[in-house]
Amino acid sequence: MGLARQVYSVTAGFPKQEIFGLSSQMRRAAVSIPSNIAEGQGQLTDKGFILFLSHARGSLYELETQTELAESLGYLKKQHLDQILSECQELGRMLHGLLKSMREEKR
Repeated sequence: MGLARQVYSVTAGFPKQEIFGLSSQMRRAAVSIPSNIAEGQGQLTDKGFILFLSHARGSLYELETQTELAESLGYLKKQHLDQILSECQELGRMLHGLLKSMREEKR
């Protein structure tokens, strides 16, 4: 949830016209990541959990793309871009490892 808090913090400085645009999209994607992990944990099957982990990974990719766009539009400082992308990469590695191990267990 640290990534979501970080995204909320940096998007607070976005231009007002982005409150329902890129800022909102980034916040939703950032919140969706831990939400999908939590929802997947509550599934009664590994297949259900894997599905929600996949959704979380999709939201992570969305957030990476949106973050790069925000920086290219001048809404986000390079330092914040680097911090968010670093967090995304670390979380991506964890999700990939968890998905891989769960898929291997199913074999």
